[in-house]
Amino acid sequence: MAKKNKRPNNSLMTANNQPQKFEFNPDYSMVKKDLKRIGILAGFFITVLVALSFILK
Repeated sequence: MAKKNKRPNNSLMTANNQPQKFEFNPDYSMVKKDLKRIGILAGFFITVLVALSFILK
């Protein structure tokens, strides 16, 4: 026999039995800062490696 999976209810019932919707609004400002820092560091290290390859040859 197959199991029936219950789907989660996306709305909560209030005291008046009216569904209350929640809006998903994440804040990605810290993620953007981290990605910018990673990009700057990667660019810097690639530039250093290219400069070293010319110097060491």
